[in-house]
Amino acid sequence: MSLEKEKFNLTNWEIVSVNPIDKNWDWKDMFCFWSVGLQSIMSFALIASLYFVYNFNFYEVFFGSLLASLLVSYLSYIIGKPSQKHGIPFPVFLRVSSGYQGAKFISLIRGIVGIFFFGVQTYFISRSIGYLIRISLNQIDIDLLDNDIFLNYFMTMNLIDWVSFVFTIFIQYVLFSRGQKFIKYFINFSALFVYSGLILFFIVLIADSDLFVMDSFLDKMNLEAGFNNFQFKSMIGITGTFFAYFSILIMNFGDYSRYVKSSKELLKGNLSLLISTIIYSFFLLVIVIGVDIFFKSSFTPTQNLLTNPTDIIGKINNTYITVTVLIFIFIASSSTNLIANYFPSQNILINLFPSSLSLKSSGLLIILVGFFIGILWTPFFSQNGSMSIIDTLAAFFGPIFGVMIVDYYLIKNKEIKNKDLFSARSDSVYLYSAGWHLKAVYVFLIGFIFSSAPIWNSKFMFLDTFSFIIGFIIAGITYYLLASD
Repeated sequence: MSLEKEKFNLTNWEIVSVNPIDKNWDWKDMFCFWSVGLQSIMSFALIASLYFVYNFNFYEVFFGSLLASLLVSYLSYIIGKPSQKHGIPFPVFLRVSSGYQGAKFISLIRGIVGIFFFGVQTYFISRSIGYLIRISLNQIDIDLLDNDIFLNYFMTMNLIDWVSFVFTIFIQYVLFSRGQKFIKYFINFSALFVYSGLILFFIVLIADSDLFVMDSFLDKMNLEAGFNNFQFKSMIGITGTFFAYFSILIMNFGDYSRYVKSSKELLKGNLSLLISTIIYSFFLLVIVIGVDIFFKSSFTPTQNLLTNPTDIIGKINNTYITVTVLIFIFIASSSTNLIANYFPSQNILINLFPSSLSLKSSGLLIILVGFFIGILWTPFFSQNGSMSIIDTLAAFFGPIFGVMIVDYYLIKNKEIKNKDLFSARSDSVYLYSAGWHLKAVYVFLIGFIFSSAPIWNSKFMFLDTFSFIIGFIIAGITYYLLASD
């Protein structure tokens, strides 16, 4: 095989080592990254349900979420540091432990999960656009929405839903396929924009002296009652739940850490996740308390309402507030969709077909597949248990993480031969067996058996939120025993 053909097969400018001058992310950018990871409807529902629906002790939830954030920030740091040092994304770093062929197909597991959730998330994001269109039409003519053209449904969506969905998926493609510099600006804008909205609603609520919001908040923080009823077991369960929410970002964190200036900035940026968790939880808690008091004062039932911002604004008869919140939801959910699903999947597809795909073409592929997943979500995927298949695929994440970490830190002693990462020559250290490291593949399967057990075996379902950690530990130990000399 000639060197020219070899580079053509394994190299793409989007996944080669980042030029040092393009490493321009600092800890503040990483703070915004983690903030975006938090600012989603899913995290809103998670945190609100822990505090209000399940009525956990305040300090159980608070310390449980902080412990999970610390664990996420540490694991992300150790998987992100090699990518920061060598400037390589997750699928290329995977070549070190799995071989260049192994990395193509093993990373595709993460890509399938990412593209699936991109389509589903896009469907739900489009609902906010649909609400905005309905509000606008209602302002024009209150009877307009009763027209037959808006009452005909295809694939469970009417004309407004289809227009909203197509617009949402198109605008995401236009924004997300513009490269990492724009992505960085978009993440920063989204994080600060959403926080500004939270601050605005916080001020509005505490300014209303009739609601006594801060009094209720301080009452919930009562130290004596909190620590008298504190249960360590509940805190650990909450830690697992919160960690599971973030686990999708950990394995491919190198896709972002490769752009960070230094490991010091990366460490500070990751620790800022704890600050993000405290800030976001504080604003969310105060806002939900205020909304709860407001609804109860008007005798509006709040059961299962406070965990969904869309349901909340649906009960508020104020067009300006509704439109404002919907815009915040659209920006926050889109940016979360970007970092958790779109960008990781894009790098994985480029790694799969490095000589064929670019930012635009890989993005278009994600958009096309995501389009069909989105339109089929309600009539098909949400009805047939497809989430069990996706959860099963995600059970590979922990074992993959464990192998990558043990291989880099303990087997390879933190050394990577950068040129060999993009080489298929017979003397490449990452050629292994025709591009596959069979020991790593064996360990992935062994780790998967353990990490998927809580999904399929009812006896182990109580460990479901710790699936990633179980797979990581089992695979890490097994790989070390197999691969170490």
